[in-house]
Amino acid sequence: MATTLGTATSEFEKKDRVGDLDHRPRVLLGKMGLDGHDRGVKVIARALRDSGVHVIYSGLWQTPKSLAVSARDEDVDVVAASMMSNSHLSLGPRLIEQLGKMGRPDIPVQMGGILPQEDIPKLLEAGVSRCFTTGTGLVDVVEAVRSATRAHAVEVPGGNATAQLARDISRVHDGKGARPDTVLRKPTRVIGITGSPGAGKSTLVAQLVGEYTRRSEADPSLGLGRCAVVAFDPMSPITGGALLGDRLRVDFNSLGEKVFYRSLAIRGEDYASLGEIIGLIGGASEGADAFETVFVETVGAGQNETKIRDHVDTTAVVLTPGMGDAVQMDKAGILEIADLFVCNKADNPGENELVRDLRDIAGKRAIVETIATQSKGVPELLDALLA
Repeated sequence: MATTLGTATSEFEKKDRVGDLDHRPRVLLGKMGLDGHDRGVKVIARALRDSGVHVIYSGLWQTPKSLAVSARDEDVDVVAASMMSNSHLSLGPRLIEQLGKMGRPDIPVQMGGILPQEDIPKLLEAGVSRCFTTGTGLVDVVEAVRSATRAHAVEVPGGNATAQLARDISRVHDGKGARPDTVLRKPTRVIGITGSPGAGKSTLVAQLVGEYTRRSEADPSLGLGRCAVVAFDPMSPITGGALLGDRLRVDFNSLGEKVFYRSLAIRGEDYASLGEIIGLIGGASEGADAFETVFVETVGAGQNETKIRDHVDTTAVVLTPGMGDAVQMDKAGILEIADLFVCNKADNPGENELVRDLRDIAGKRAIVETIATQSKGVPELLDALLA
């Protein structure tokens, strides 16, 4: 990169971060193809975040379809795809094609990485809006995302129901309210997943939605329907930017459109829009395709963060070994709101002590041990959450 992160941030701070836009720019960063390195794209993500942009990072090994699904559900202003594996002339046009199939052909695609100069005219002709080579500075990347951002129309062109749901969520979260004719319906169950930073909430939610979807498809008579996820991450109190990285734990290459997943940024515990967002998701479909379960993942929560309880039916508090001694269990706060406890990373030292201490305060509340990275305990946890 020709420009350092610090320089990019300081130069961009001289400009109005949001200007006359009606919402903060949202960009989806994704790595298509077989490239296994993401250090460069993470530098770009931080520069965008520090300039006031909301960045959704979808992770490595994305396909054109998985990126298009993410772009639609996240209601992004632009997709920024990084290419390092010499497949840009194939995957770039396929991404644009998939955005059309997802009902969002209007979302511009910007591509960067190792792009030979002779291939750039071909990409532009195929519909890619901007191309960035390895010498592009971070300020240019930030400005390209900002300049691609347009005001939110009330209705998304094309009539795609899921794309419209995503836009409705954007407007409600921004305080503009739902459309007058919008149907609001509370899903059958709303499950809150909370806990301290690093407890493994995102991986746990990813495993839960995978297990839920498999059960629903294997036995429709269960009436589970589809599930959705609303995942919150913190918004910077300085710039208003955010790095939304929870969805990268979900394997959308296999789940595709079976799960609706939306990332949102908040300050503190500002869940004011959550009730209406849950109603929008519940009212977005009917019959077997209805969203009957919504998982809500909170930001990394501290001892005194308990407001999520007001918006969900069941609250699971995720803990890990080494969180503190038994005195922590007696303090008021987040442990009090748990309907059940999840002891994640159960293969780490100290798990037996954690479970023992929890038993002293749990009463009749369930304690489920999991190793989310290995899917261990996830079926049992889902059983407890659905009970």
